Amino acid sequence: MLRALMFILPLALTIYAFIDCLNTPEDEAKHLPKVAWVFIILLFWIVGPIVWLAAGKDRRPPEGGRTPSEWHRNKRNQWVAPDDNPDFLKSIKDENKKDESVLKDWEADLRRREEEIKRREDGDEGGTKGPEDSAK
Repeated sequence: MLRALMFILPLALTIYAFIDCLNTPEDEAKHLPKVAWVFIILLFWIVGPIVWLAAGKDRRPPEGGRTPSEWHRNKRNQWVAPDDNPDFLKSIKDENKKDESVLKDWEADLRRREEEIKRREDGDEGGTKGPEDSAK
């Protein structure tokens, strides 16, 4: 049992340090780049994880509510919902103004066409006589 523990304990420590190193943002790794720390942890089986836990990571609380897995989200912008983003709201207002002007142009074109059709119908009825009128 003691022999198994002597193998499992360093393995567990290495796995923990490896995962901790991968989840640490690049700017919180001290003294060396994060890639170098990964190699140190994996190559120096017992010493590497201990050195990482002792000196490799900045252990102060994260600033601005950052989480250890922040790098997965690619440092998301502060806007979460679209209705919280003033640039998005401004773009919607601009689109609405553009759509309103297109709609007004269409309405004006429709009125013009209706008036043109009405003039043609009025001109045809008053200006030309049908075959019944000319026979009388």
